[in-house]
Amino acid sequence: MPINIEMPKLSDTMTEGTLVKWNKQVGDEIEIGDVIAEVETDKATMEMEAFDEGTLTEIFIQAGEKAAVGAALGVLLEEGEEAGAPPAASIAVAAAEPVANEPATSTPVSAPATVATSGVAVNVAGRIKASPLARKMAEVKGIDLAKIQGSGPSGRIVKADVEGFTAAPVQSSSAPAVSAPASAPISPTVAAGDQTIELSSMRRIIAERLLTSKTTIPHFYLHVEADTAPLMTLRKQVNAQAEQTHGNKYSVNDFVLKAVINALQVVPEVNASFNGENIVQFEKIGVSVAVAVDEGLVTPVVKDAASKSMLQISQEVKDLAVRARDKKLKPNEFDGGTITVSNLGAWGIESFDAIINPPQAAILSVGAIVQKPVVKDGAIVPGQRMNIGLSCDHRVVDGAVGAKFLNEVKKLIENPALMLV
Repeated sequence: MPINIEMPKLSDTMTEGTLVKWNKQVGDEIEIGDVIAEVETDKATMEMEAFDEGTLTEIFIQAGEKAAVGAALGVLLEEGEEAGAPPAASIAVAAAEPVANEPATSTPVSAPATVATSGVAVNVAGRIKASPLARKMAEVKGIDLAKIQGSGPSGRIVKADVEGFTAAPVQSSSAPAVSAPASAPISPTVAAGDQTIELSSMRRIIAERLLTSKTTIPHFYLHVEADTAPLMTLRKQVNAQAEQTHGNKYSVNDFVLKAVINALQVVPEVNASFNGENIVQFEKIGVSVAVAVDEGLVTPVVKDAASKSMLQISQEVKDLAVRARDKKLKPNEFDGGTITVSNLGAWGIESFDAIINPPQAAILSVGAIVQKPVVKDGAIVPGQRMNIGLSCDHRVVDGAVGAKFLNEVKKLIENPALMLV
């Protein structure tokens, strides 16, 4: 029986992927575990492994093309089988082409027929047809998609429908609905010689998520300046000893991460998320570490961080960063974050305010260590200082709670030996 090679769901927010390249060609024998293709998701470019074996007889999606999650990319046949017509799922990819630059929604492999109910397009399984962006907007605005009449193909709900519904809700059945036109984004004037760069899946999702974060989460910002002279002294001593034992070299960021983890144990109110009608306070701590890659920014997670030593954290972060840049991270390594740490000190940035990584309630921004004159015991002396910022979701974290947490981080950085006991 022919086996479809389907577009996998490689992250919790993925609705479609771009097939970057095929590592196998038609006629090649495929074994379970073979890396058959590379797929760009909303978070990273990942290797796609085969879950079945057989001969690759057909390819439906070419390198550079996009496909919805669950759509057929190609076909594997066992020995003695003959190729048939392209499966329905592959045909559905063409039918689900984006409208007005919106990504296509997930298409089930069986490609069920669509029927119209009260002006809203649903498939036979009862799922309302809507683009992922329209679904996200409706979720943020608290709008029931079943009340929106779609204007896309087969009544599919698109971004403009949600915006129009927000501006002018559907009226009674005796009168036609009147929708205000969607506000057009302000676009730059493109001159001759200007380069237009197509958004990658990752960059598009980054744009969508951070826009949602900045416009729907009530941010407020706190800053403190920490004396890093004790930390730098201890780090030098620890690294000198490490060279003679395990060989791991500790970075300043390793100490910052450990300080954040310990501070969350003292102020667990920050280790939380807003959940509509309530606040979820997490039992375990997952630290998302911002890593810059060519396509943008990824945030792999150090999971169950409170149970790990400084050495384990340091080694894990190094491993995650290397594999992030090599596009070797697994989808589950992005899940479970409860707070994010973003460090731009290596780029010489002294202070910045980061945007919260939803659904988390806080993100810590770390600046460069700067040598500057400071007042100590009434005298001006040379000092080493680092600016630490905290962006908070005011629905979850009040000012006093955020200040308590940030000062706990500062205390640990200024007394780094406390993190090693």
